[in-house]
Amino acid sequence: MKPKRWRLVLAAVTSAGAATVAFAVSAPAGGTVQQAPACADGTVVQTDRGPVCGLAADGLNSWLGVPYAAPPVGTLRWAPPEPAAAWTATRQATERGSQCPQPQGLGPGSVNEDCLKLNIVRPQKVDAPLPVMVELHGGGFRLGGPGDGSHLAKNGNVLHVGVGYRLGLFGFLTHEGFGKNAGNYAIQDQQAALRWVQTNIAKFGGDPKNVTIFGASAGGSSVCANTASPTAKGLFHKGISQSGEYNSLRGVDTMWQPQDCKAKLPTEAEGQAAGERFAKALGCADAACLRALPVQKILDQGGNGIGPDRGTQGPVVDGKTLPLAPGEAFAKGMVNDVALMHGVDRDEVQLRLANTPAEYEALVRQQYGTIADEVLKLYPLARFPDPAPFIASRTIVADSNSVCPALLNDKRLARHIPVFAYQNDNPDPPPAFFVDATKPNGSYHINEVLFLSPFPNGPTLTANQKALGAQVTAQWTGFARTGNPTVDGTPLWSRFTDTDNVMMSLLPAGDSQLTREIGEQHHCGFWDRYTPFRR
Repeated sequence: MKPKRWRLVLAAVTSAGAATVAFAVSAPAGGTVQQAPACADGTVVQTDRGPVCGLAADGLNSWLGVPYAAPPVGTLRWAPPEPAAAWTATRQATERGSQCPQPQGLGPGSVNEDCLKLNIVRPQKVDAPLPVMVELHGGGFRLGGPGDGSHLAKNGNVLHVGVGYRLGLFGFLTHEGFGKNAGNYAIQDQQAALRWVQTNIAKFGGDPKNVTIFGASAGGSSVCANTASPTAKGLFHKGISQSGEYNSLRGVDTMWQPQDCKAKLPTEAEGQAAGERFAKALGCADAACLRALPVQKILDQGGNGIGPDRGTQGPVVDGKTLPLAPGEAFAKGMVNDVALMHGVDRDEVQLRLANTPAEYEALVRQQYGTIADEVLKLYPLARFPDPAPFIASRTIVADSNSVCPALLNDKRLARHIPVFAYQNDNPDPPPAFFVDATKPNGSYHINEVLFLSPFPNGPTLTANQKALGAQVTAQWTGFARTGNPTVDGTPLWSRFTDTDNVMMSLLPAGDSQLTREIGEQHHCGFWDRYTPFRR
């Protein structure tokens, strides 16, 4: 796989529908406008803003593209979300809304700011209020859109809500002209969607007293952010953070600014300084000028998110939505009263890996600087099978950037709230589009998403992988239902404590089991010394 492709997608997690999201009205090559599908009988629901109608098919009801906030345009660009305008005629909610503005990457890109919408799917037959699973999609906070919750709704008997939220510069740019506590508009959008859920979801058959937020990669980081955010208090009851630790621990991060569950985030002052440089690069001296710029011009200046004039394109410590970075909040116990499932994949990587011994040493020295000699001693090439440089570099990156920081956050969180920790050890998951299937990728970044939100026309699963898929679907939806992932059809999953360190090792073929050896296996005693916010 070419290096550019690795940089694009390995930290830019997708959900199942990210690359296939449809627009409400589209014009094919011939120029004929295709109208949205008609509403199904019996699907009208009265929301607090007006009535909506949806679809009924394959045992599910769905309502797509439902506004939860006003379009963030004009003076609302880089401002907290406002309620959507009310309507009286029944709104046809039968096609997905546009993805929020983003460069080309997982799809063709978008310049449509009218994107603060959500998708709701649930079983047609509802005997009692359903657990609500609100998915916060991944994509490095720069790409993607709401996924398709049909699998979880159908197989887990839950109500799924997929949320579109502002991305990149539109979701995170800070500038003194935006006022105090600027930035983190994406996190504020997520919380606005959760407030909408609290107000409206009972009318769709969901239980507003049983709301679980979940997501992978940047979605997992979003779960961490909302767990640490005082403005999210009371908006959800449980969270599932999948692979929310992914930034480089040290050295060079070739993808995004620090943004994950462990990272030191930019301060408000640092963010405003970055915003001023970004504005000057575009010839703007104030907020009004920035808000008048075309979307594409802002995206072009934002580039790949890395560089001195790219602005802020991820969370910042703004003093209100995020008074502290999540890792620091976890260490200090400043978290909301929720229960969490929190986990990681054994072989997560978000960097280009080595193919030769020379590349291996160069990568280690680039990423680990003054401790490179210690790292090379701890991970000698002679201890790895061929292709040794690839597997050794994969192992180092996973241990330092993801596995050990995730375990450390488990310990921090478990002192204050219930935590169920896991490591996905699936050694041979079906390949996703963003991995090179000729390489020994192991249990790569977010591979459990293939089971929770299967890709359309995805790979055929072996019997062993089907068993794991049934298990994780039951565990994720079981936790959403009861707050405990031990349910029928799954092994016992004990609560993690900072003294016991018991975690679920997810394996195919019904072989998942509890383990206490993750820290030793991944040299976490070494890496913990360099993870931010040590306590």
